[in-house]
Amino acid sequence: MNTHQTTSLLLGLAAIVILARVLGALARRLGQPAVIGEVLAGIALGPTLFHGAISDALFPVSIRPLLSALAAVGVAVFMFIVGLEWDAKLIRGSGSLAVGISFSSIVVPFGLGTVLALYLMNDYGTDNQTAFMLFMGIAMSITAFPVLARILTDRNMTRTPLGVVALACASIDDVLAWSVLAAVVAISGSADGDQWRILLAIPYLLGMLFVLRPLLQRYVARRPALRLTPSVFGCIIAGLLLSAAATEWVGLHYIFGAFLFGVILPRTGTEQLRSKVHERLGEMNGTLLLPVFFLVAGLKVDLSGLNMDGLGALALILLVAVGGKFIGAFTAARLNRMPVRQSAALATLMNTRGLTELIVLNVGLQLGFLDKGLYSLMVVMAVVTTAMAGPLLSWLLGKPSRNNLTETPENLEASEASEASEASEAPGTPAKLEASERTAAAVHTSV
Repeated sequence: MNTHQTTSLLLGLAAIVILARVLGALARRLGQPAVIGEVLAGIALGPTLFHGAISDALFPVSIRPLLSALAAVGVAVFMFIVGLEWDAKLIRGSGSLAVGISFSSIVVPFGLGTVLALYLMNDYGTDNQTAFMLFMGIAMSITAFPVLARILTDRNMTRTPLGVVALACASIDDVLAWSVLAAVVAISGSADGDQWRILLAIPYLLGMLFVLRPLLQRYVARRPALRLTPSVFGCIIAGLLLSAAATEWVGLHYIFGAFLFGVILPRTGTEQLRSKVHERLGEMNGTLLLPVFFLVAGLKVDLSGLNMDGLGALALILLVAVGGKFIGAFTAARLNRMPVRQSAALATLMNTRGLTELIVLNVGLQLGFLDKGLYSLMVVMAVVTTAMAGPLLSWLLGKPSRNNLTETPENLEASEASEASEASEAPGTPAKLEASERTAAAVHTSV
């Protein structure tokens, strides 16, 4: 790097951090997740506004590979944190309810996404039509576990029955979606390198789950007072980077290796250790590296030439994305006898896509599953579906009451029936609105 590149890189990083913090804080003040403002910051710095004059001035072509490298590290760390926070106990605790809802909320949008891909094939299709259809199905099926968890935390709903089920469904969705995406990447032959390497993915997965994971559990069990020393922290960072590099080398994407390393780290007896790892990595990642990823993603979004045909395609994408996820989750919840309002709230939560969707879309663009035109429309879909979650939840549930956070699922239907009866006697009164808020609260970290 010469002096000009170094200066441009440092100035560009400063601009990214400042704009991401400002728009992220503004988004939070408007009741939206900070990720919405940070994504919009990336888009604002891209070619959509002023024909790329801002991005060309702040981020010369010579430093963009450096920004892409920082963005890749940020995504790897983020996926590691997602894996670190993923907890199988959520699934076991929710029984078959979460499994059924997750399966339906994946299958329905996935099917509709593949049908939509057939319609979009002529205008946006790529050479590998099968991969294009499968990828569109995956992109429609994503739920962003971190964003969903943040929304529940902000609404004090993480311990409510609805919150527990939503977290369990989102965690299952994450695993299913990543697994399907890994399979699509593997069978499409889009990854670089010799194709025989993909055969090593299975022994690698088995080795991580059944060799390294038990060894780590045994190591932790012998050290009950294990603390996050610089050596331990360094080993964790090296482990996530090596795991990410391994999956990239075998022909999968590096995000799978980073996620897997987070999943295999021991849970029992390491709660404080994991919390400190999350805190140290998450703060730096969220402040610098992820905003760089949003910038890199935004540089690929160009909506300046959007015409009526593009708007029509965007409307169809939103219809399939929102409708497919909502119908799948809502129908499965109602079949499991969840009350109507809570079923709608759960379906709304499952529609949050956020940063997870952006990562998937960037994988698709990098591997040739999407062209830049469709990528731009899909980014808009990710922003819209995430932004609508908060207002829809407020409309459906109101603000939850702290007094009812510990109510159990058994009284949900009785509570809803009682509320409906009262509402029919005196609809629209303040007392009825108050009862609605209490009932909603009884039903049931961050990016």
